[in-house]
Amino acid sequence: MTDLLPWPAVFEPADGSFALSPGISVSGPAELADGVRRALAVLDPRPAEAGAVVVQRATSLGPEAYTLEVTATGVRITAGGRAGAFYAGQTLRQLLPHGAFRTVAQTGWTVPCGRVEDAPRFSWRGVHLDVARHFMPKREVLRMVDIMAVHKLNRLHLHLVDDQGWRVESRVAPRLHQVASYRPRTIVSRRGEDPVYDEVPHGGYYTLDDLAEIAAYARARAVTIVPEIDVPGHASAILAAYPSLDARATDGRTPEPFPVLDRWGISPAILSPLPPTVGFLTVVIDEILGALGETPYVHLGGDECVLDDWAAAPEIVAFREELGLESLSDLHAWFLRRLADVLAERGSRAIVWDEAFVSGMLRPDTIVMPWRGMGVARRAAEAGHDVVQTPVFPLYFDYAEAASEEEPRAIGDAITVSDVAAFDPAPQSWTAGQRERVLGAQFQLWTEYLPDGRAVDYRAWPRGCALAEVAWSGSTGPGFAARLEGHLGRLDALGVEYRPAAGPRPWQRGGAGHRGHRPGAVQVEGIMEHLEELTHLADSTRPSM
Repeated sequence: MTDLLPWPAVFEPADGSFALSPGISVSGPAELADGVRRALAVLDPRPAEAGAVVVQRATSLGPEAYTLEVTATGVRITAGGRAGAFYAGQTLRQLLPHGAFRTVAQTGWTVPCGRVEDAPRFSWRGVHLDVARHFMPKREVLRMVDIMAVHKLNRLHLHLVDDQGWRVESRVAPRLHQVASYRPRTIVSRRGEDPVYDEVPHGGYYTLDDLAEIAAYARARAVTIVPEIDVPGHASAILAAYPSLDARATDGRTPEPFPVLDRWGISPAILSPLPPTVGFLTVVIDEILGALGETPYVHLGGDECVLDDWAAAPEIVAFREELGLESLSDLHAWFLRRLADVLAERGSRAIVWDEAFVSGMLRPDTIVMPWRGMGVARRAAEAGHDVVQTPVFPLYFDYAEAASEEEPRAIGDAITVSDVAAFDPAPQSWTAGQRERVLGAQFQLWTEYLPDGRAVDYRAWPRGCALAEVAWSGSTGPGFAARLEGHLGRLDALGVEYRPAAGPRPWQRGGAGHRGHRPGAVQVEGIMEHLEELTHLADSTRPSM
């Protein structure tokens, strides 16, 4: 059995092979041929009137669907759109030796004959990368796009702002990148210990030109960038730059400004929900959308909000009463609904974490990411919202893969490749209507303990390979474990520093002190039980972890 990953809907091997050499010709509609050429860039394919690889469009196929036929005389690809042609090229690449995943082809290769018919089970096959806690330079984001493309993953959710940093240039509000993108130090001690800091400055941001480049680079590889501006909570960095937006600054007060947070966990910092805040965010969002170009989705966060400062502000309480809202949770919902309306006017759909769904009042077209489990996911689907599955278990990859002191430091344990491979985004126990609301699934890389790209590699792969197959195929296909073992050779060729099945390599181990993992300190099973309980509370916006 070949080690194709994700496993296609139909794979029919045949006798014989066809030679693919550097400079191969690709013919067909320019848009589709470009998708194939992009996927096979290692072979430096050339456009031609008649090619060794022939691409044609079929309107009967979905935009990401394709068929691939290899015979002794050539390769024929039929695709529903550019993305389908690109994915056909990726499948053809996987039929070649692992050297096809290096940057330069030292020689040509032969591809075995056969036929593939394929289309994704889910339209949303995502990766969430937190660049706020630890900034990831542009090169790491582009590299993530490349690795996603190999796995037919198609949504890169960039968590651009949190208490610990704002990561986008703003020409209309320049203090966001001048002040909010930097913290003077970062905590290294564990929860419950006396605070110890590294005393090393940390910062960085993407210019608007960087965002435009990232979006174009991703688009060419069938990946959509999903920016997240997490509001109204997680606001320390924004308020360090613009303290006038602080809920405590209403009624003419001038509180001590919040600093950019230098520790992990939740801050009580929260934006004022009053109209000037909505106006400020609208201008900044417009700037980001202008850089990204067509942006179908924007994530507004809405999670882990401490509403105490709203309750203590007479002007905010009066505003709530003026709107006819009964509670602060209703005001939280109103604030996110207002921003979702702004996005809708610009052609973008809002996405929120599940706290915002529990608060209520969402626009019907708002997408919910239910991180606190499948229970609240089902409730959101039943309420008519599209859902992208993001549960802590098994899709929070900041959890260690083993309860072992050899693991590098993680928030808790354990989530294994097998756990991810067994995940069902649309369970049969749900009604047909609820299952239809599931757009797909996405794994999360929160970066409190992932300081650089090497650490991200270790946590993301090969668990991300399992999620890629689940999201593309609906479940892991035949011989998944053996195919994954073979697929690791491709990751080696790509230079991905994944976690080996046997455990971390010596240089990947956590070691002693603050870098090492503390097994059993936070167990994911207990966390999931706690989170499920919290989704039923009226005060559901309050931090859960």
